[in-house]
Amino acid sequence: MQFKLTSHEENVSVITSIAPQFGLYNHCCRSNFDALHTLVKDDLLDVNSTIISKMQSSIELIPQIAGHIVTSGGKRLRPMLTLASAGLVGYEGTRHIDLAACVEFIHTATLLHDDVVDQSNLRRGQGTANAVWGNQASVLVGDFLLSRAFQIMVADGSLKVLKILSDASAVIAEGEVHQTIIKNDLETAETAYFQIIENKTAVLFAAAAQIGAVIAERPEREERALEAFGRNLGVAFQLTDDVLDYSAEQLIRGDDFRDGKITLPVILAYAAGNDEERAFWRRTIGDLKQNEEDLTHAQSLMLHHGTLSKTLKRAREYANAAHRNLSLFAPTAHRIAMNEVIDFCVDRVY
Repeated sequence: MQFKLTSHEENVSVITSIAPQFGLYNHCCRSNFDALHTLVKDDLLDVNSTIISKMQSSIELIPQIAGHIVTSGGKRLRPMLTLASAGLVGYEGTRHIDLAACVEFIHTATLLHDDVVDQSNLRRGQGTANAVWGNQASVLVGDFLLSRAFQIMVADGSLKVLKILSDASAVIAEGEVHQTIIKNDLETAETAYFQIIENKTAVLFAAAAQIGAVIAERPEREERALEAFGRNLGVAFQLTDDVLDYSAEQLIRGDDFRDGKITLPVILAYAAGNDEERAFWRRTIGDLKQNEEDLTHAQSLMLHHGTLSKTLKRAREYANAAHRNLSLFAPTAHRIAMNEVIDFCVDRVY
């Protein structure tokens, strides 16, 4: 589907008309994001229209696959961080719109590539792009979106923004490779796990938040504070995600378990387990020989050893650090809303 977008008012009209089809209300109107959404809703509409317009191609399969994942029910949290950080430091231009879309393209490209690497068939309760269109098309559309992201960076004209986002893209790829190396390895150390989630997840949160201060030409200490805020928030978010995979009452539950991913709840449960329990983890995670009832047993072992609560405690520690990072800034509506997002990331149930 092609869209011609010329003004903000027309953008709002178009997004409103296609929102049910593309699921955009799922991105920008979740009740848990009410405070932040109220502050950035107009910008977020422009970001969404930018995403839709820039994912177009004369090759029809490209926007078809891109639209499948871009509108699949994600939170738009990373681009919202760019919008929020720009608002926090008083930025008054429009560069944050395209850069927020750029951040989402980087994130979406990594999801397409991740699903191929992990051989995943479901994401957010629906078929993955690789399950529907195959691995080759998914990888190539991921490459297309990453290329679009770099086009946006170049058009922005800031070498500093280009460095921040390109460095983040490289680190994400390193994290992916690292995770592939340790997949199914139950002897993985906590330090290796945290390095992976900092690289795979937290680095883009950090970049998304930092560039808001960069385009506003704020002092370096504010840049550093927003970068650290994003990094700590990203780790807290991923730790909570790892817990939800074993606790949430939803379709996505158990994806990490079925894929044999090494996450902190698994590391802690394996370390605390007796010989019989370790044999269970080696069979299900190490060898990926799983029965229908194994996920339930894995949950019971985690409950017995308190590994989910221990992981959430670590998530809260990172969330508290993110709160401290924001304390540098005046207690404006943007800061209050960003503080609420921190709490949501560790208190959420999806």
